[in-house]
Amino acid sequence: MKTSRRSETEKDRGAVIPNTPSPHHPITPSPPRPTTPPPPLRIVFWETTSGCNLKCIHCRAVATKDRSADELTTAEARKFVDELAAMGKPANGRTGEWANGRVGAGSQIRRFAGSPILILSGGEPLYRPDIFEIATHAVQTGLNVALASNGTLITPDVAARIQQCGIRRVSISLDGAKRETHDSFRGIQGAFDGALAGFQNLKRVGMSVQVNTTIARHNLDELPALLDLAASLKADALHLFLLVPVGCGVDIADEQMITPEQYERVLNWAYDTSKQVSFDLKMTCAPHYFRVLRQRAKQEKSEWANQRISESANRRTGESANERIDETPRTENREPRTEHRHPSPDHAMASRTKGCLAGQTVCFVSHKGDVYPCGYLPLSAGNIRTQPLREIWERAAVFQDLRDADKLRGKCGHCEYRKVCGGCRARAYGECGDFLGAEPYCIYQPSAV
Repeated sequence: MKTSRRSETEKDRGAVIPNTPSPHHPITPSPPRPTTPPPPLRIVFWETTSGCNLKCIHCRAVATKDRSADELTTAEARKFVDELAAMGKPANGRTGEWANGRVGAGSQIRRFAGSPILILSGGEPLYRPDIFEIATHAVQTGLNVALASNGTLITPDVAARIQQCGIRRVSISLDGAKRETHDSFRGIQGAFDGALAGFQNLKRVGMSVQVNTTIARHNLDELPALLDLAASLKADALHLFLLVPVGCGVDIADEQMITPEQYERVLNWAYDTSKQVSFDLKMTCAPHYFRVLRQRAKQEKSEWANQRISESANRRTGESANERIDETPRTENREPRTEHRHPSPDHAMASRTKGCLAGQTVCFVSHKGDVYPCGYLPLSAGNIRTQPLREIWERAAVFQDLRDADKLRGKCGHCEYRKVCGGCRARAYGECGDFLGAEPYCIYQPSAV
């Protein structure tokens, strides 16, 4: 593995450094409003707290047992939610058209069909005593709300409260198909059993639940078993995350990061497997899956590929087919889904468009209010305590750079798949200090190089 250009002090504490400059691209104050409209903000990951009851060896947040005194207050959190909700627009562009949703036992809400998704994460979000108040408020503003939990604190009563406040989906982390695999990665004995119990408590109250799995060397051989586990739990989705060396992940990178060749095999396995499962199988922090998707689809000369990846589609819609294509190949039992600029509430939790979305349609807000392109790229674009979220989203220099694929450097800048893949900007930054540099875990050699 290459040595990161970030300082050893930063590595040691795994900190997220606001306004940390790349040696190739110093961060400057937000420029004037761009001349072209910014893309819609689709998904916000909010680190509600840094407190957590587990000690995960890969944790991005370097979570601690105690909550931080710097966390957003309840009032600040509600203000943040209001700002995010104000950025949502109806999917069809016509003001005033809403989609009905349900909160709890029978009450009705009004939700914009194109509302952003707010993912309440941590740490462990259930550490916050006001989490249900905040979630309820977010739902009432029309946001699609999801909760990312380790599952161990989800008792039957907690599951009922999650359902009653209108949260759309909960993700439970399972980092191994075996008890010992998961518990060793999560740092606490009993974490596996607790996660399964929490998952089952949620299903009993009718919640949509997905499994999140971080793929590393410790569980690479368990992927088929993890797939079977997700199916047996009746999960609505399985999202596979490729480890990004950030936070605690820096310390385990040398022993846990899979090789680029293994990475490629996992992506091809995911493509093949997606044709065989009934639930949503999604690769995350794995942008070159979208390159593999197109390569495999072209090889198979499928009817689906010809329909979705054609120049005629571009001419008809004026929108890149690369941004509309769904990554699920056609099967006998499962029709492909066409993605739109804004997902409808019925499919909001399955939103996808292309590879790396950091700063393009996705951002991350820390427990202190700092805004980042994603939770793994420690370049602050601003802070919601001192600047409106809309202004940060529209004007931050780092976001504008990430939205321009022509600014990519190295082989990513020459790659014919750069606008549908983009490479993982966090890995590029972590490995070589340049967030616009080449993705270090991609074996593909562009034809132009």
